[in-house]
Amino acid sequence: MPVASPSASSMAASRRRLGVAPLRGLFEAVRGAVAAGWTGSVWWHGRLVCALDGTQVVVPDTDENKTVHRKGGGNHGGTGYPLVRLVVLIACGTRGVIDAVFAPTSDGEPTCATRLLSSLRAGMIVLADRNVGGQPLLEKIAATEADPLVRVTNNRLFPVGETYRDGSWRSRAGRLDVRVIRCEITITTDAGRKTGYYLLVSTLLDPAIPATDLVRLYHNWWLIEIDHSQCI
Repeated sequence: MPVASPSASSMAASRRRLGVAPLRGLFEAVRGAVAAGWTGSVWWHGRLVCALDGTQVVVPDTDENKTVHRKGGGNHGGTGYPLVRLVVLIACGTRGVIDAVFAPTSDGEPTCATRLLSSLRAGMIVLADRNVGGQPLLEKIAATEADPLVRVTNNRLFPVGETYRDGSWRSRAGRLDVRVIRCEITITTDAGRKTGYYLLVSTLLDPAIPATDLVRLYHNWWLIEIDHSQCI
């Protein structure tokens, strides 16, 4: 039989007829860390390295979509299409998508992140940015027995309970015992060098793990910025 060559409009029409259920079933069948047998950046001190982050994607400008999803604002009239919030949990080493949530942009990133908690478990270390660094969500992540390593706002105050030899310190975030690391970040581009500071918080309290190892590990969070497209 000859190979069919459908047009783009035919493919779009077929996709609409197909509906959501088959694609949801496909995602459930293939999602996961895909980490069996892998070494290197997939695992860190025996833990699966994961990252959690959100973005926004556009959807067709239909009346049906506009009843649920709003358009974004801006200095030049805003976006032309409605926006959907996408929050994903990936395995950093394999880029495997473990779980994903789509929601209206009226749902904040922390709200969507709570819908991914059922995919966390002991043996994971979860990297996330300041949107996930709030105390309630940190406690919920720790309750899954996964270990968060999260950037928090620089003006957040953590009392010093015990100082480690590397300059990090043990503290409390609500009901959690945490380790706090203040690290210097320098970015070098053609325009010059710029130095700033990150404040990292983790439930990994073992003083045998150097703070520099945790800082280097946090660099893996940026991998998720190039992996959102897998879910779109």
